[in-house]
Amino acid sequence: MDDAAVKKLKLPKSFEVRGEILMTRKAFEALNRQQEEAGGKIFVNARNSAAGSLRVLDPSITAQRKLDFFSYYLYVDGKVPFAKHSDSLGALKKLHFRASDDWKCCGGIDAVIKYCESWDAKREKLAYEIDGVVIKVNSTALQNELGFTAKAPRWAIAFKYPARQETTVVNDIIVQVGRTGTLTPVAVLKPVQVGGVTVSRSTLHNMDEIARLGLYIGDTVLIERAGEVIPHVLKVVKEGKNRRAFKMPAKCPECGTAVHRAEGEVAYRCVNAACPAKRKESLLHFAGRHAMDIDGLGDKIVDQLVDKGLVNDVADLYSLRLDQVANLERMAEKSAQNLLDEIAASRKQPVSRVIYALGMRFVGERTGQLLAEKFGSLEELEEAKAEDLEKVTEVGPKVSESIVEFFSEPANRKLIKKLHAAGVRPTAEKREIKSQKFAGKSFVFTGTLEHRSREEAGELVQQHGGKLSGSVSKKTDYVVVGADPGSKYDKARELGVTILPESEFEKLIGLK
Repeated sequence: MDDAAVKKLKLPKSFEVRGEILMTRKAFEALNRQQEEAGGKIFVNARNSAAGSLRVLDPSITAQRKLDFFSYYLYVDGKVPFAKHSDSLGALKKLHFRASDDWKCCGGIDAVIKYCESWDAKREKLAYEIDGVVIKVNSTALQNELGFTAKAPRWAIAFKYPARQETTVVNDIIVQVGRTGTLTPVAVLKPVQVGGVTVSRSTLHNMDEIARLGLYIGDTVLIERAGEVIPHVLKVVKEGKNRRAFKMPAKCPECGTAVHRAEGEVAYRCVNAACPAKRKESLLHFAGRHAMDIDGLGDKIVDQLVDKGLVNDVADLYSLRLDQVANLERMAEKSAQNLLDEIAASRKQPVSRVIYALGMRFVGERTGQLLAEKFGSLEELEEAKAEDLEKVTEVGPKVSESIVEFFSEPANRKLIKKLHAAGVRPTAEKREIKSQKFAGKSFVFTGTLEHRSREEAGELVQQHGGKLSGSVSKKTDYVVVGADPGSKYDKARELGVTILPESEFEKLIGLK
């Protein structure tokens, strides 16, 4: 930092600078060239690429991306030290921070409109993309008087330019499998420049959207980049001579297992728990605190285990060796052994947690517990029919269909056998029944309890014959409220349900 500049501006040596990180058009194009050469993912736009570069867990990846920083706020002890925002911008330049040279002080709304109109034509000449102009009150005193809403300052507003539109041909429609297993059709477009950026792909969202557009492969379509970011197909403007219909594949393009679609739903999905497209997501869910509770198996470790080919599904965790884990980045022998110990200990988790850990749609912690109480083992659950499942409290047709669908997939049955062979052989946990004092009573917990977790408090309720529910209704008897309660508390007040603070619950349960 230039000490002379700081002294000249009469600033203390400690001050705060805020701004925005962005990726230029050239940097974005270079990034996509590198990705293409490496066979990696092609990024859609510069803004999301810049944001994603900051979110990645590996700082070396962030360092490789050519990012720029533009400053526009300067604070001392949380306050703006200048009378005008324009003074702050000038000070940032004198302090050798990069700041825009394209701002202008306008004396009235007519000058503001003229400025915005002038940049609509000139914005393509900028090194980076913009989708509008931010108009700010210059006076710091007025800014302070106007203040903020919950999400934005009252002294600034964004003027947005109309979306850029162009026509192009849909050369093909391919399918991408998301991390939750949803199959999304994507239009492969004849490359076209839209607002200075080459667009070659656009999501089509789902089959209903394709039907709404009346879109066939070979058609000419009108596309736009809404907000200068997301390419979007607006409509078909010309039918192709040799147009052909797109059909969703019967098998997942990533793993080859059958694609499922529930009646009445738009989405087509791969339900294979070991599908490569959802492998990392499945592992993280499996290791979660309320699932198998494998402490230490976070994003960074999962990324390495999958990328190095050490783990292809959740069952592979149980065959990891010390030398394999110790060789991972940021892992030493002791931490590797700790992780292996956590994995080994998870073999003893009750069946309710394993059911939840498998990641079936609509099957949460509570449903896992109810299913475990009814069926006792994964093998019993695997063979259950929809009508048997629906006899379980809180399990309706939607949940039963999801469970049957999951176990109908041979790959999932194979995974369960693999888990069994790895020593994961859970059985139903036996709950100690102490009394029936809460028989027929329904409890809902919300907020953070001081003396025990909500799971532990719920177990106490069930030991005394009570039932737990995840939602508040007129049939709810008690809503137990901890610190920072959520919408369930508001719903309880609205319905006139009895609300118990934690201290009253403790008395009710007989612990005080």
